[in-house]
Amino acid sequence: MKTIKEIYRIGHGPSSSHTMAPRFAAEQFLERHPDAASFEVTLYGSLAATGKGHFTDVAIKEVIEPHAPVNIVWEPKIFLPYHPNGMTFKAFDESHNQLDEWTVYSVGGGALEEEGKPSILPDLYTMTTMTEIMKWCEKNGKTYWEYVLDSENDKGLTAYLQKVWAAMSEAVERGLRSEGRLPGPLNLPRKAAQYNIKAMGYQHTLRSRGLVFSYALAVAEENASGGLIVTAPTCGSSGVLPAVLYHLRKSYNFDDVRIVRALMTAGLIGNIVKTNASISGAEVGCQGEVGVACAMAAGAACQLFGGSVAQIEYACEMALEHHLGMTCDPVCGLVQIPCIERNAFAAARALDANIYSTFTDGNHRVSFDKVVATMNKTGRDIPYLYRETSEGGLAEDYKQME
Repeated sequence: MKTIKEIYRIGHGPSSSHTMAPRFAAEQFLERHPDAASFEVTLYGSLAATGKGHFTDVAIKEVIEPHAPVNIVWEPKIFLPYHPNGMTFKAFDESHNQLDEWTVYSVGGGALEEEGKPSILPDLYTMTTMTEIMKWCEKNGKTYWEYVLDSENDKGLTAYLQKVWAAMSEAVERGLRSEGRLPGPLNLPRKAAQYNIKAMGYQHTLRSRGLVFSYALAVAEENASGGLIVTAPTCGSSGVLPAVLYHLRKSYNFDDVRIVRALMTAGLIGNIVKTNASISGAEVGCQGEVGVACAMAAGAACQLFGGSVAQIEYACEMALEHHLGMTCDPVCGLVQIPCIERNAFAAARALDANIYSTFTDGNHRVSFDKVVATMNKTGRDIPYLYRETSEGGLAEDYKQME
């Protein structure tokens, strides 16, 4: 497994797969051909199907057009075999002779891959399943965050996660201050500020739940408006983990050292899923995005409240298990409906999974690794209509953005 820094990418929304990664790809291709006279970018499959709603073309043009004209070609019905989010970049000289062609894939969480080419990032983790890591922790009297530090040998990880936590907190706070409507044809109003204010009028239990909702909405709305957020593990699910950590930080006064350690554990959980399954909605549906975010938040919360390694694993297992089969069907191709509400519900569910787990001794029948494998198979069995194409499910009766 690679560094957990790959799980937490600081950048602008609304989509890690459809906005961040295409921007990164455009930057890399332009760096190869800074003197090209023109460019052409063909978007395939899910990347094309919901690209306009996710501002894929805008992200690419913002990078390339200051240097040369670029033509975007949309091919939503063509799915390249390696991954649903494929894109081909072409560079041309002044006589329109092709200089180069590059096909690359957005595989989730802002990451890029080329078919047949291994990642240049080193493998830092010798163990890649929760079961073997949990056994190692129990044998050595350590917990998950210590395994992360041992594996990564820090190398700036703590400092980077401090930046991640600062960016997450700032996204919550900006979202709580912002009002008005989100961009796009749905004219969806921001709700985070209202939820936050209303929550103050309730007694402890309902207030706590309302605040969690407001924090998740705040980040998800910031993401939907193209604000600066952190993938956890994706843009579309970026509100879940910050909501839980921000709530626990304010309500229980956990210091930043413990929050960063919780981020290590959450990042490990996301890394396990990314390695053994997928965090791409185009590949496995929303269970790979919001479901995994819920598991990450549940594990982080359980650790903060002193859960054992077995209880943390159980909290993660429940959080992901109860998202199995969740489709990715963004209305109008926007990361707004049902995505924003799903962030709020998943944040609450993560806290419930923590509470349920702490009532147990951590022993249970179905392992987290089994749920990850099941999620992977379930996601790939879901028809492509329900995997970020906006052609089925909730999105079926709504037109794409023009």
